[in-house]
Order: sequence, then C-alpha cells, then structure tokens
Amino acid sequence: MSGSDRRPIAARGTRPAQAVAGWLIRRGASADGISIAGMLCALAAGLCLAGVWLAPSAARPLWLLAALLVQLRLAANLLDGMVAIGRGIASPRGELFNEVPDRVSDTAILVGLGLAAGGDWALGLGASLAAMATAYARAVGRAAGAPSDFRGPMAKQHRMALVTAIALWCGLTPAGWVGALPRWALIAIILLATLTALRRLLGAARALEAR
Repeated sequence: MSGSDRRPIAARGTRPAQAVAGWLIRRGASADGISIAGMLCALAAGLCLAGVWLAPSAARPLWLLAALLVQLRLAANLLDGMVAIGRGIASPRGELFNEVPDRVSDTAILVGLGLAAGGDWALGLGASLAAMATAYARAVGRAAGAPSDFRGPMAKQHRMALVTAIALWCGLTPAGWVGALPRWALIAIILLATLTALRRLLGAARALEAR
C-alpha cells in the first residue's frame, strides 16, 4: 500500500509504537499474521460484549476485557503496516489483509455491542453496515481514481474510541449509571458513519470532476 493510501495515524510516530514495531521487525513477524491477530482480538471483544447480555453477573469484567481487546485490535491495525514497510514486504495482497479483517472486526464488535445493549443485535448490525459503508465509499472512490479518503466523523478510530469509552464506563461505574448509553452509542455510529460515507462519496466525485 502506498503512503497516500495509508490511514493517517499520529501514533505511528510515537516512540512506543516504533519500539514495538522494531521489536516485531527484528523477529521477522508477519504483517499478515498481525492483521489476523487483530481480527481475532475483535472477535473476542464481540464475544465479551455478547457475554454482557448472556451472563449479566459477569458484566463488569466482560466490559473491561472488551475495552482492552478493542484497543489490541487497533494496535494490530497500527503495527501491521509498520512491520510490512519496515521489513520491505509490503505487497498488493496486504490490501486484502488490511480490509477484510477490518470488516469482520467492525461487525463482531458492533453486533456484540448491540447484544450488550439488551440483546438488540439488529441495532448492532445496522451500525456495522453503516461502518461498512464508510469503507465501501472510500474503496469505490479510490477504484475510480480519487485519493483515498479517511475522513470522519465516525471513521474506524472514532468508532472504536466510542466503543472503548462506553465499555470502560459500563465496566467501572455503578450499574444504574449505564442506562441506554450503549444503545445511544450505536445510534450515533449509524447516523455519523452514514454521514461519513456520503461525505466520502461527494469528496471522490469532486476530486474526479477536478481532474
């Protein structure tokens, strides 16, 4: 993936990220393997969130574990590209390992959050479809010749930051303070991710018309 097609992530320039990436590079870690590991973390996060609904007595630790796993998913998303470039093994196939696990990851986490919000899997599925629409709009624009567009609101990092914040709140505060927050978070993701998809499509159209 070229530099212009990479999601701009400020954390790439931080010392901890560079140190971990350097450690992985020295050990010959597989960038594709890191992508798959991130997807597995997301699947586990989704199961933890579903467990909040299925086993409410264990809700508090499950919320906290889900928050950790979501962040590990994001860490893998950060490191796979750094390792691929650092090892000089970036390839067109890497695009598949960037995109497909991301769609699986978003779906697992957001459907899981829907279940955590009282078993509302349909709301979670709606949020995952809205998230998928943002990626689809970016991919269609790029395929047509427009630059990759990672703008938000509710780009991947925004969605996962919101899910993490909700999970931490639900895991650390009294049960009576949770209320409908997970449900409202999913509604916000649906509305804002849909807006993001439209913005990306309009941006791609403008870029193509200006050529």
